Amino acid sequence: MAKVSELIAQWQDSKSYQELTWEGGFFDYLQIVEKNPKVARSAFQRIYDMILTYGFDEYTEYKKKIVHYRFFEDPVDKGKDALFGIDLPLMKLVNTFQAAARRYGPEKRIILLHGPVGGSKSTIVRLLKKGLEAYSKTPEGALYSFSWVKHGLDDSRNIFGSAEVIPCPMHEEPINLIPRDLRGKILESINAPLSEEEKIVITNELCPSCRFIFRELAAQYKGDFKKVMEHVTVRRIVLSEKDRIGIGTFQPKDEKNQDSTELTGDINYRKIAEYGSDSDPRAFNFDGEFNIANRGMVEFIEVLKLDVAFLYDLLGASQEHVVKPKKFAHTYIDEVIIGHTNEAEYRKLQNNEYMEALRDRTIKIDVPYITKLHEEVKIYGKDYSVDKVKAKHIAPHTVEMAAMWAILTRLEEPKKANLSLMQKLKLYDGKTLPGFTEDNVKELRKEAIREGLEGISPRYIQDKISNALVADVGGNCVNPFMVLNELEGGLKHHPHMRSDEMRKRYREMLTLVKEEYDDIVKNEVQRAISADEDAIGRLCANYIDHVKAHTQHEKVRNRYTGRDEEPDERLLRSIEEKIEIPESRKDDFRREIMNYIGALSLEGKKFDYKTNERLHKALELKLFEDQKDTIKLTSLVSNVVDRDTQEKIDVVKSRLIKNHGYCETCATDVLHYVASIFARGDIKERKPLG
Repeated sequence: MAKVSELIAQWQDSKSYQELTWEGGFFDYLQIVEKNPKVARSAFQRIYDMILTYGFDEYTEYKKKIVHYRFFEDPVDKGKDALFGIDLPLMKLVNTFQAAARRYGPEKRIILLHGPVGGSKSTIVRLLKKGLEAYSKTPEGALYSFSWVKHGLDDSRNIFGSAEVIPCPMHEEPINLIPRDLRGKILESINAPLSEEEKIVITNELCPSCRFIFRELAAQYKGDFKKVMEHVTVRRIVLSEKDRIGIGTFQPKDEKNQDSTELTGDINYRKIAEYGSDSDPRAFNFDGEFNIANRGMVEFIEVLKLDVAFLYDLLGASQEHVVKPKKFAHTYIDEVIIGHTNEAEYRKLQNNEYMEALRDRTIKIDVPYITKLHEEVKIYGKDYSVDKVKAKHIAPHTVEMAAMWAILTRLEEPKKANLSLMQKLKLYDGKTLPGFTEDNVKELRKEAIREGLEGISPRYIQDKISNALVADVGGNCVNPFMVLNELEGGLKHHPHMRSDEMRKRYREMLTLVKEEYDDIVKNEVQRAISADEDAIGRLCANYIDHVKAHTQHEKVRNRYTGRDEEPDERLLRSIEEKIEIPESRKDDFRREIMNYIGALSLEGKKFDYKTNERLHKALELKLFEDQKDTIKLTSLVSNVVDRDTQEKIDVVKSRLIKNHGYCETCATDVLHYVASIFARGDIKERKPLG
């Protein structure tokens, strides 16, 4: 293992450090801009380019093209804050950034992420912040600001006071130093080879502090621009939330302990003595969140909880890109303003007629809960993977069942009489159901306006899974019932249970999940029992021989007697009935199988039952039915198991462990549980006979 000192030496990259701390003259910087105009991009252009850097994938869902941006998989932090199942809202967000980058209008708006608690609004903003920080360290994301340097100036005008260096407090773009009447010609030259979308547009003015220093130096040198620029050092900056460079965060607090100077800066009383006036810009701290977030982005946590005085500042910051510090003229800013809020606060905004101006300057992007089961499972997979949870084993389907219940609580009851809530969940998850097309699913989503905006938050699920993991129950394994019991027990004190009716509805959904789990584990045990691939292969070959003979009106040779016999209709139907092929459709199904085999043969491929999911399932169920009596699984319930049966059960258990992710404890438990289901089934079947 390498020594700590060696690891530090490997980590230290002096060349990278030199690039990130580059300094040079103003005219050196103009050469950089000529070679790479992107260094002078607007904040919206930078954030959009940053997202595109990581690439994207396109797919079609319900006949609509969806773009999945890989940036939201959190490549910066190796997936720690990865987002799942909300590609559509994220696509709308990126489209807003794109339109703003092209100066189509959204750059003059506040972006408001709206949705239920725990819906990943904060995570989206956290990802954008992390991404900007990392992007600003790359050559593609480089950006620069400047400092004023005394350089032995005979400072009779007291421009610098006691300071040798005065950094621009707002990390401004150095091109702002060029007077407006000259700036247009320089930008025209820089933009000449660029497309319309890539063009650099800089309309900002210097901040009051830099404007004062520039004006005083210009007076000192009688308007000689080159002489003034000798006192400018351009430096590369790296955006950092912790260092308050280009990324700001504002959170509402108690009204008595917070005022709007937190957004726009305040007077530095210690410097008044040095500069002689509280209206001297050098005696002002331009360190409000709007100031320090210049060139990057500012996040407003629970933005609609802000006092009205703060919201007035937001109006000018969004539309005109200016803020008004105390005793100073409007100060220009270039930053992405993004806030997030929950539904209750947004309704309050809608009902407040005095906030019409803010509503008009807001682009609302809904971030609902996930409504796809496999995407919801991914959220918990991050926290409860085998690598992270080593103290206890989590039985198969435990997380899946908790996620399934969460999704059910977020779905609206389907209006179609022939569709259950569980079936709707499966359709949303990409499963196919007879009689339902993509258009039907699209229609289901359209008619459910509130879907995903209410229901159980992922945080509640995470809390209850963690409770089950630390509870002194179940030994070294956590199974679905432990987690489902935790979920049900927590409903009594859940803060969002508005009524007993809602609590009752959610409990009924837990019953649906338990029924679904019964079907899943029964099928899983059935597959483990019938997992003899040779036996399935022989059964399949036999079935195909008889199907071929039936469709071609031929006879089948009996391998034992050597005689030609009619196709075994009982065998064919015993397999087809397992997947609910009705008598009226049997010939169509058999022709379908033969056509499929024929098509493969023309391509030089051999038929494999595994490639036909329906036939594979039918064969497994038939084999299970043939074998279940020999295994006598129900004898587990009575605890009287003979040696031969025990050996067969041990084989099934080993298959569950090897093929389905069970451990010794949960494999034994699930076999006992499925045995009890079959026993109950036997009782149900016998009752009428008694």
